Amino acid sequence: MSAARPIDTGTERGDGSLLALALLSLLVGAAAGLIGSVFRLCLEQADLWREQVIAWGHGRGMLGLAVVCGLCAAATTTAAWLVRRYSPDASGSGIPHVEAVLEGEVHPAPPRLIPVKFFGGLLAIGAGLALGREGPSVQMGAGAAHLLGKLFRRSWWDCRVLLAAGAGAGLATAFKAPIAGAVFVLEELVRRFDTRIAIATFGASTSAIAAARLLLGQEPDFSVDALPYPGFGTVPVNLVLGILAGLLGVAYNRTILAALALAERTHRWPVEQRAAVVGAAVGLLAWFLPNLVGGGDDLTQATLQGGGMIQLLPWIFLFRFALGPLSYAAGTPGGLFAPMLVLGSQSGRLFGELCQHWLPGVTADPTAFAVTGMAAFFTASVRAPITAITLAVGVTGTHTQLLPMLGACFTAMLVPTLLHNPPIYDSLRPQATRPSP
Repeated sequence: MSAARPIDTGTERGDGSLLALALLSLLVGAAAGLIGSVFRLCLEQADLWREQVIAWGHGRGMLGLAVVCGLCAAATTTAAWLVRRYSPDASGSGIPHVEAVLEGEVHPAPPRLIPVKFFGGLLAIGAGLALGREGPSVQMGAGAAHLLGKLFRRSWWDCRVLLAAGAGAGLATAFKAPIAGAVFVLEELVRRFDTRIAIATFGASTSAIAAARLLLGQEPDFSVDALPYPGFGTVPVNLVLGILAGLLGVAYNRTILAALALAERTHRWPVEQRAAVVGAAVGLLAWFLPNLVGGGDDLTQATLQGGGMIQLLPWIFLFRFALGPLSYAAGTPGGLFAPMLVLGSQSGRLFGELCQHWLPGVTADPTAFAVTGMAAFFTASVRAPITAITLAVGVTGTHTQLLPMLGACFTAMLVPTLLHNPPIYDSLRPQATRPSP
């Protein structure tokens, strides 16, 4: 199969007016917003069911433990089977595949990817794997956009513009962060500014958030107390935070790739068997530490609030640092953003607590470092600092930390670049372009 042509949005190649494309982008965004919102609501219900099953199991001793591990293994096995049987492109985050489509390296996935991504992601994340909802939301939004483009008989070029816009709308919905969704398309997916892409992306993100807020509410994902504007003395401290985040981001990227390489060495095992082992292990972890598995939104919120968990935070960070790559290696649908936000907020909070102890006259509230850490860690791994900053602002609803985030993201991007560590999605791209078995 020959590769698709690279995206080209020149107006001379379009087969319709810019106005028609803009209006269709609103429909694309509404579809992506609806799919992503329902997916998110289903994940919340799945998390609730997992907690109820674990609570039920604790009253039944070893039988309950066996049931919890068995259900988690069955869920991840089913998710991996759906991917292998019906849509191999639905494996993992899906963002590298969207990027490969836009670069013309592969053809868009068929429409059946959407239900596979939806139910596969629901099973995997609901079973407790440390994966994010944003990867499935991005790929489902892109898939829905391409389908609508075909239904409305848009040109090959306009379909790919809409695909990029639908992907951004999916990210905007996943975190209720419309600006982050639009910026993500321009900074990460296509890596250039183009007027037609920008118009379609802004339109899709607008309607996606409008649809999402009808189902998910108006409030940002995380509740953060009002933070004061930082003084000049915090700038050097945040530059150091960015350096640490850069080193952690390099380590995390390498851990993800090492986990995937280890999974490749077990190629004699069916993918469902590998997923079952990971699922059973996560079920065992959930039995003892039920609050530390899953996408991690509750962990991020607890980190931003501080409180009694600070003494345990280093251990929780190490636990999640290992669980994320292990979960990604299972080969089920699931993203990387939400786990990165967990690690970024935790590393920033720990750094802030240490600074408050040793430099009380210079540093600010540790919560401010947690917010900044989210942006810095994301930047170190993905190498998309503007997306990182707009995402951190969007999910926390705070805009007073822009200067610290700029400084931290500066060094967080510099360190991995000097170490010649590629962005995580560049490293994952070869898997997305690999021919299906």
